[in-house]
Amino acid sequence: MKPFFTIALILISLFSRAQSVYTVASPNKKIVLTCDMNSMSYTVAYDAKTVLRNSRLGLIRADQDFSKTLKVVKVSNPSPITDSYTMVNAKRSHITYRATQRIIETEASSGKRMNIIFRVSDDGVALQYEFPEHSSDIKKITAEATTFHFLDGTRAWLQPKAQAQTGFEHTNPSYEDYYQSNIPTGTPSPGSNGWVYPALFKSGDIWIMITEAALGTGYSGTSLQQHAPDSEYKINFPQPAEVFTNGKATLMPESILPWKSPWRIIALGDLKTIAESTLGTDLALPQKKMDFSFVKPGKASWSWILKKDDSTVYHVQKKYIDLAANMKWNYCLLDANWDQLIGYDSVKILADYAKKKDVGLLLWYNSAGSWNTVKFTPKDKLLTHADRMAEFARLRAMGIKGLKIDFFAGDGQSMMNYYHDILEDAASNQLMVNFHGATLPRGLQRTYPNLMTTEAVHGYEMITFSQGAANRAPEHMALNALIRNNFDPMDFTPMNLYRIPNIKRATTPAFELATAVVFLSGIQHYAESPEGMSHVSEPVKDFLRTLPDSWDDVRFIDADPGKSFILARQSGNKWYVAGLNAENKDKNFKLDLSFLKGHTGSLITSVSGSTKDPDFAVGRIKGSKAVSIDVHGNDGFVIVFDK
Repeated sequence: MKPFFTIALILISLFSRAQSVYTVASPNKKIVLTCDMNSMSYTVAYDAKTVLRNSRLGLIRADQDFSKTLKVVKVSNPSPITDSYTMVNAKRSHITYRATQRIIETEASSGKRMNIIFRVSDDGVALQYEFPEHSSDIKKITAEATTFHFLDGTRAWLQPKAQAQTGFEHTNPSYEDYYQSNIPTGTPSPGSNGWVYPALFKSGDIWIMITEAALGTGYSGTSLQQHAPDSEYKINFPQPAEVFTNGKATLMPESILPWKSPWRIIALGDLKTIAESTLGTDLALPQKKMDFSFVKPGKASWSWILKKDDSTVYHVQKKYIDLAANMKWNYCLLDANWDQLIGYDSVKILADYAKKKDVGLLLWYNSAGSWNTVKFTPKDKLLTHADRMAEFARLRAMGIKGLKIDFFAGDGQSMMNYYHDILEDAASNQLMVNFHGATLPRGLQRTYPNLMTTEAVHGYEMITFSQGAANRAPEHMALNALIRNNFDPMDFTPMNLYRIPNIKRATTPAFELATAVVFLSGIQHYAESPEGMSHVSEPVKDFLRTLPDSWDDVRFIDADPGKSFILARQSGNKWYVAGLNAENKDKNFKLDLSFLKGHTGSLITSVSGSTKDPDFAVGRIKGSKAVSIDVHGNDGFVIVFDK
């Protein structure tokens, strides 16, 4: 009887495993996620090649561990999910999301419930945890078991997250560091606050990008932990100081039930799939039911980037309003201390002057309460709902169009809620918002279309501060175009065409011009002055005058992380092709522009490759499968096609 008993045990074991293993495939069947509930793990394969191996699942609440020994109560059949939405500050104006969804309902031994929701689309995988029960008691997350377990040999492009309360006036973390490029997975972050999203990886010939979305008011932002032994990355929660201190300083996620976690997003495929993916907004919370008809994307002049603090005075700002009007840009930004150096009454006069020239004013604000030591003003005017509504109503009456709000404190739940509160109150007063010294948006611009852009980048101001930053700019900008800017708008404040005081720019003017197309931002703040623009030729000025304020579509052309980046953006019947050569050597780009075959475009390139003066050449070029463009070192180009 022994053999029969052994066979029976094997069959029972196999049957038991079969009942615990569930798969979800993308609509095109290229991506397959396999979940094993016995081990609370999942794997991801692309074209039958494993990309993520035995990665962990689960959340841990203070009252219950949902990361092990869970009973599967019910599993839904794979079902199609479709969502369509529109955006004015994204890589596409009309976006359709299609995925296959499967929900695994589980129960702990205590009877408490948690659902795991998987969605697999043609461009990646997403997973989310849901507590479906109803309870008015506050539940608290203490840890998350989710991991991303890469194969040996995987390479990574990662940005360290700064330690809380470090940096200028204790303003970190603000997602303003350099990427560490092409490092082995498992390389520790230089600090204990880990690595920020988005995080880029390459396994064999498959690219992977990890981020998160759908952070409501019941969760903190997360990152990847500092250490990843055996190339297994765990979820990292914020450091204790990353909280809103002028109220309830909640750090870790807490909420009543029902409650959902953010989506953990894993975009994967070739680099074209990654660069064209919209998963960061596909899985964001849908648009709030508010009036956003006032939201107008555009471009802005800005004195501070080159002239710094002393420029925020009446006569200088009037010149920058004139610059915006001459260039047909929509906005002019007045930076820190405008309330002291100009004053509300004179700003109202400037706003009226700007309005006559079809230019709107944007005003800088200090977000801070007591979480850092920044003294720039206006300060302490946004900390409560009542204060915000009073200040925002005053600005609306003055004709102000939007705010740049600076110096936040990190990713704790109370600080993330502060972002939501500001956006909601600003929207009710028809004000657009730009967050600086801030965290990654994580799709928040879909929920609140008045969120036009967010810094969360080691941006152009750093180039104006030091020659070292200027020397690293070409590689840094190409990396941010591919990684940081992939899912969310980025206020890099690009494009200096003439000169930076006391700094020798490493990039050519054509490289700088190309960033005006390559970088995506709901409001693009340019790093150029009236004096600098006077050295620019009329054809290039006309290009900037007619450059679209928003985009209908995007096409990835080619990229090598940190070495080159080339894409095309569509607006109406025009396509704008822009490229960056981020290496200091001449190159010949061979571009497949077969989708523009039969059309002739206007090509703007550098003449000599000089980094000093804007020596542009304007010519004609035909779209074809093999377009050849020569560029100098740290150089770029732009082509405009009518189609």
